[in-house]
Amino acid sequence: MADLTVLAPVGGVVHALADVDDPVFSGEIVGPGLAVQPTGTQVVAPVAGVVAKLHPHAFVLVAEGGRGVLVHLGINTVQLGGAGFVLHVAEGDVVEPGQLLVEWDPVAVEAGGRSAICPVVALEAAPDALTRLASPGAEVSAGDPLFRLA
Repeated sequence: MADLTVLAPVGGVVHALADVDDPVFSGEIVGPGLAVQPTGTQVVAPVAGVVAKLHPHAFVLVAEGGRGVLVHLGINTVQLGGAGFVLHVAEGDVVEPGQLLVEWDPVAVEAGGRSAICPVVALEAAPDALTRLASPGAEVSAGDPLFRLA
């Protein structure tokens, strides 16, 4: 199976998953990855694939070969019930890297007392399958390479 490059779904500052204030992400329970503290309002597809699961605050794309990538927009944002999120795709849609998927307001999320950090997780991947292409502390734009899966 070919390597899969996962792009940053949002622009912002890269963080290690260990820095995310949620034990499921910080403990890499669902898989390894990185997180981005967002600076913009647009969320783009990190890989080409099918939208397997779509909630206003999170989505899973399944790339060729069956590898899943989870993007979670903020922490505890499920509590918002979709308020403040605009979806541009539906479950089952085929998307291309960099395609606009969601628009949201991370500043409003933080003003409401929640973290807007966005974990980007390689679902069920082994930790050693991931190669970081952006280091924690680096600033990325949406669509920049984030990590590669072997």
